[in-house]
Amino acid sequence: MAHGSVLLVDDEPKIRQALSQALLDDGHRAIGLCNVAIGFQRRFAARFGVEPERVELEHVGLNHLSWIRGVRVDGVERLPEILDEAAADLGREVGVPPEIVRLTSSIPSYYLKYYYAFDKVLTSQLDGAESRAGQVMDIEFELLSMYRNPALDRKPELLEKRGGAFYSEAAAQLIASLHDGRGDVQVVDVRNGSGDGTRALPEMPDTAVVEVPARITREGAQVLPQAPLEPGMRGLVQAVKAYEELAIAAAKSGDRDVALRALVANPLVAHWSIAEPLLDALLEANRKHLPAFFPAAG
Repeated sequence: MAHGSVLLVDDEPKIRQALSQALLDDGHRAIGLCNVAIGFQRRFAARFGVEPERVELEHVGLNHLSWIRGVRVDGVERLPEILDEAAADLGREVGVPPEIVRLTSSIPSYYLKYYYAFDKVLTSQLDGAESRAGQVMDIEFELLSMYRNPALDRKPELLEKRGGAFYSEAAAQLIASLHDGRGDVQVVDVRNGSGDGTRALPEMPDTAVVEVPARITREGAQVLPQAPLEPGMRGLVQAVKAYEELAIAAAKSGDRDVALRALVANPLVAHWSIAEPLLDALLEANRKHLPAFFPAAG
C-alpha cells in the first residue's frame, strides 16, 4: 500500500467499520478487512470441491451487518440450492431462525442475530449467559498467558474460538493484490463511491464506508456496482450508518448531545428512556479515556 495507508483488521462489531469511516473522512487512505466473507468462500469452495478463487460472493452491507445474496461458482449461481439444502444449518450457525435465512433469500452475517433475534439474545444474557465481549476478554487473557511461554511454537487451538479464522490469509491476499495489482475481487470495507461515478450500493452516499466486493489494484479498491438492497436490508443499513456517523462526530467533538443522538439512532437502543441513562453510564465508566466529554471546570 502507499505510504500513509492503513489496513484495518479487527474481529469486533463496528470497530473496524467506524475506524475506516473516521480515517477516510479525515483524509487518510484506509481499507477495512473482515474474515466473514473469506470464511464463507472457503466453506463453499470445499462444498463444491473447487479452489476458493473460483467462488465469488455477493456480500453486501456494512461490516458485521451484511448479507450474502449470491454464491457463484465459475459464474454459476448456487445460493438457491445452498439455501434449499442447508437453511436450518446456516441459521443455527449465524444465530438466526432458519426462517430468516429463507425469508431474506440470503445468509446473514453472524452479528445480525442481535437485530433479528434481539429478544432471544437479550434473554440469554439476562439469564446469565456470558456476553461476546466477556468471552473475548477471557479468551484473550488466556491467550496472552500462553504467549508468555517462549517454548510455544504452534498456533494455540484456543485462537479458533477468538473468531479470527483466515484473517492472516485474507490480509496477505489483500496486501499482495495491492502490491502487484492483480485485479482480483475481494470483499473489503471501503468508500461506497470510487470517485469515477461508480457506486457499490445505489441507495448509499459515495462517502459512506460499506462492505462490498471490490477489484483490488495498485491504486486501491475499486468498488463494483451491486443490485439495490431490498427495503428491509436498506432500512437497517441506513439506520446503523446514521448511528456510526453520529458516534464518530461525538467522539471527535466530545459533544454529549451528539452522543445521545447517536444512541437514539441506533436500532438496538432507539428509546430515549434507555439512551440517556445508558450514555451516562458509558461515559462515567470510561471517564479517564474520554476527557473531551469532561472539560475542566472554569
